[in-house]
Amino acid sequence: MTEATATRPNTYVQETGPTIHYLVAMSQPETHLFEVILHIVDYPSPILDLKLPVWTPGSYLVREYAKNLQDFAAFTADKPLPWRKITKNHWQVDKIGISELTVRYRIFANELSVRTNHLDATHGYFNGAALFFRIHGWENQPIRVTIVPPQTEWQVTTALPPVAQETNTFLAGDFDTLVDTPFEIGSHKLYKFEVLGKPHELAIWGQGNFQAQQMIADIQKIIQVEAQMFGGLPYERYVFLLHLFSQAFGGLEHKDSCSLIYQRFGFRAQDKYNRFIQLVAHEFFHLWNVKRIRPKALEVFDYDQENYTPSLWFCEGTTSYYDLLIPLRAGIYDIKSFLNNLGKEITRYEITPGRKVQPVSESSFDAWIKLYRPDANSGNSQISYYLKGEMVSLLLDLLIRSTHDNQRSLDDVMLKMWQQFGQAEIGYTPEQLQEVIESVAEIDLTDFFKRYIDGTEDLPLNEYLEPFGLQLLAEQQEEPYLGVRINTENGREMIKFVETGSPAQGGGIDAGDELLAIDGIKVTAGSLSDRLKDYQPKDTIQVAVFHQDELRTYSITLASPRPTRYQVKPVEHPDSTQQQNFAGWLGVAIATV
Repeated sequence: MTEATATRPNTYVQETGPTIHYLVAMSQPETHLFEVILHIVDYPSPILDLKLPVWTPGSYLVREYAKNLQDFAAFTADKPLPWRKITKNHWQVDKIGISELTVRYRIFANELSVRTNHLDATHGYFNGAALFFRIHGWENQPIRVTIVPPQTEWQVTTALPPVAQETNTFLAGDFDTLVDTPFEIGSHKLYKFEVLGKPHELAIWGQGNFQAQQMIADIQKIIQVEAQMFGGLPYERYVFLLHLFSQAFGGLEHKDSCSLIYQRFGFRAQDKYNRFIQLVAHEFFHLWNVKRIRPKALEVFDYDQENYTPSLWFCEGTTSYYDLLIPLRAGIYDIKSFLNNLGKEITRYEITPGRKVQPVSESSFDAWIKLYRPDANSGNSQISYYLKGEMVSLLLDLLIRSTHDNQRSLDDVMLKMWQQFGQAEIGYTPEQLQEVIESVAEIDLTDFFKRYIDGTEDLPLNEYLEPFGLQLLAEQQEEPYLGVRINTENGREMIKFVETGSPAQGGGIDAGDELLAIDGIKVTAGSLSDRLKDYQPKDTIQVAVFHQDELRTYSITLASPRPTRYQVKPVEHPDSTQQQNFAGWLGVAIATV
């Protein structure tokens, strides 16, 4: 076993209670093992309680980070101390009569995502929740972290402030801050820039076809637009960590930083670059909405179990609505791109059968067991709180704007939530959230919430778009409706999804079946659509599949074509009110579309 050999600094931050210092080394990064040393002085109790979080704020799934911990040991000087494991993520160390002790362990880190840890020969990245113990009863104690890179040329980038005169040592004011501040360690590219008088950093790991100067200029625009909404920036320094990978996509928000992961060659094509900019706008918006404006259930984090709230539709869905708007307001993309992107989001919503089954408040509450654990039936039984929350936020914005001649909007809701809850970091209840929205709208929204947030009624998108001179147009598929989605996997045509109530489901086809033939002729995922065009609705076809390796043939009667795409388009002859509403909402004339 290879362990870190760096010596402990002689001085510690002097505070009431124990001093806590972590040292994180990675002497053999190709093993994917972070080597962690926890040094504690003046811990008062005879038993040291250590708990590793099971989840990280912003990613609502119990991820069981303790599964990656190995080689746990405890010492005082060179003498081993007795310890025991109490639960899956809880360790205890006996230290009667001992004022100073050291705990050593290693964390396996080979999952490259924004919410986990990754270590290899090129870099080390970690989230605090997946690496550091919570010391029970002392969560508010300052914590020092020293990083020992495997190579002298590796640099350390994090939003934590450095400790003066101590190499690669940083200070977290408390455990929440430590969890909330990821580290990037390696030979990444580091760009520094300023916005509104405050320093910002962009760290990029991985090769790609990005243009750094364009990216930074657009990020600056995003920051300026969002800061204007809330009346300034609530931090002294902000760090963007960007990982470039093959086909990855994702982000995780933090108070003074964010982690982003994006496909390495996703920057040249304009639509792909726009998607990246939306990701930046989304995660940066979270520094207000979620990190500071957050539900009561997330005001104080319980790192040992799920933290339930029905309000993730506002945390994530409203943020998703703004990640569409912000690049338009910043002038990064034009009105046509905005309406095209909005149409794509509406399409995703409309073709998800689960919208008729699961309310968005329930989707928020059940995030822990559903959204991040999709199965073959998820599309039939669930709706993403990101997606429907975005649609609901669109309706609320349009409702407020049309009621108040664009003199009020969802922007005012966000500002009021910031002033009432975010600045003081006081959690809000679902009732308080509704009250704030109603106070801005000056409308009783009880029925709206009952139908569209706590209920499953179809959203009246056209009704709300019409006052703004817009309409939602559906494009029908050309072929009769079968109701399956198919992927080619290792040369096999696998049925991944069967829509509830579809001809395929009624005929007996199951997700997981391998599609073989229609009417005795081989069919593939790529040829299915064309094959179906040879038939008419109400025609009966013979579909051959392997079901659990057993050859089966089903008689299936095709149905009428269904919409597969929705577009948001101007009405033919918008009146003056519609033109004014459109311009007030999106900042341009409807004639430019």
